[in-house]
Amino acid sequence: MEKWNIDNIPGQDNKIVIITGANSGIGFQTARILSSKGAKVIMACRNKQKAEKATGKILRRFNKADLEFMHLDLSSLDSVKKFAEEYKAKYKKLDVLINNAGVLGTPYKKTEDGFEWQFGVNHLGHFALTGSLLDLLLRTPGSRVVTITSIAHFRAVIHFEDLSGRSWYSPMKSYRQSKLANLLFAYELQRNLNEKNADSISIAAHPGISATNIVWLPFPVNKLKDLVLMRAYRGAMPGIMAATDSDLRGGEYIGPSGRWQSFGYPEILKSSVASYDRTLWKRLWEVSEELTGIIFF
Repeated sequence: MEKWNIDNIPGQDNKIVIITGANSGIGFQTARILSSKGAKVIMACRNKQKAEKATGKILRRFNKADLEFMHLDLSSLDSVKKFAEEYKAKYKKLDVLINNAGVLGTPYKKTEDGFEWQFGVNHLGHFALTGSLLDLLLRTPGSRVVTITSIAHFRAVIHFEDLSGRSWYSPMKSYRQSKLANLLFAYELQRNLNEKNADSISIAAHPGISATNIVWLPFPVNKLKDLVLMRAYRGAMPGIMAATDSDLRGGEYIGPSGRWQSFGYPEILKSSVASYDRTLWKRLWEVSEELTGIIFF
């Protein structure tokens, strides 16, 4: 099988792509590569200063890159609502939404809306964002939602009995739960889109084990992570494949093809057994609608 790489990315002229967390790591590399292929990239980030610094870096290499910062704080449903309203007031289409931003391994805390932080930011924030932009996505021929998950989902459980995490919280358990939730959401979204005969598709992707700011290793190993982990631009490629490959039909799970899905070129892969449980898809979807107040269809 041919190794999918940057040369396989088709031109992205006249396409608008929203990337959450585009100021660093996988999101930054995705913004850099897609803008170099002609896409207009909306950098949906919480920190304006960091986003502007990232924009400057890209423009120094690709002075024709079309980049725009828009403020988005995924820990706040009000911020998600405001972002969607501002975007729809300015643009009448959305070709690709890349749900990329994420937090990892944080101490126990809650979002503005009272959700456990990692579940709230990584899953519920993106769930609400996608639902708030769905009307535009459905009106845009061939549009896509790409949701970035993680191989951490293989060891995850959704704690429906206590989504607040009070009775079981540990930083990694919470992160794994949020990443399984991302995957269940991506699959259930595709099922709903199929049911509605929509032209839009939903795809999940993950970066393997990549050297990004979200990955922390003990000192002094952390200083060497660029040498021992996959480079961030390589980690971005599964998500970019999900966003651009014309052979995809929706419902795929894309990640690095090497051992343990940790390294290598992007391919369509198999996710965990639990991730294909349609009762989990539906249950999480219903809970997410109830918690966010966002009804998709």
